[in-house]
Amino acid sequence: MFGSRASLTTAAALLALALAGCDADTDHRSGAGGGPSVIVPGAPGEENRTLSADEAAAQRAEDDTPNKADVSYARMMIRHHAQALKMTGLVPDRARAGDLKRLALRISAAQGPEIEAMRGWLKTHGKTETGDTGGHQHTEMPGMATDAQLKKLRAARGADFDALFLTLMITHHEGAITMATDVKAQGNNLGIEEMADDLVAQQTSEITRMRAMR
Repeated sequence: MFGSRASLTTAAALLALALAGCDADTDHRSGAGGGPSVIVPGAPGEENRTLSADEAAAQRAEDDTPNKADVSYARMMIRHHAQALKMTGLVPDRARAGDLKRLALRISAAQGPEIEAMRGWLKTHGKTETGDTGGHQHTEMPGMATDAQLKKLRAARGADFDALFLTLMITHHEGAITMATDVKAQGNNLGIEEMADDLVAQQTSEITRMRAMR
């Protein structure tokens, strides 16, 4: 009889431990979708909220209204890309290396449509192409070549042109990546985030190619 009672006591203890483990596991995976929690800042006067990663993603998907960072990015990147097209437009008559000429064609083929996509995005959201760019002037955008540098590029020919073009375009691409990274952190619109992701992937690859040409 005593042995039977001990067995029951042991079984009850094991069941309690199992239930406690389940509760702890449930707490660890708090949130409808599990995963790490995300702290979402509250509106002025409201406390912050803790959401699961899935809940935070769902909330963003429901409201991806463009904010100031999104609109400024589109406006600035249109101008940024426009300068890149001016630079690639100089290549056919001035460059010596065939691989550089092919790269310039690739850059033009990518950035022309991207400009139109960003113009379309602005129009869809009722924004003009000109307007607030977050305090950035044309020449203050990361990676932009100065007027003096562009003048020097226009005057160069052959190997000198190739070397200067690669220097300026690598810097130009690095600036665009900086802008894309910033809007991914500060923006709210999924369309802009997707364009920024594409830009980072494309231009990182092109930077690698240009560095190999030097």
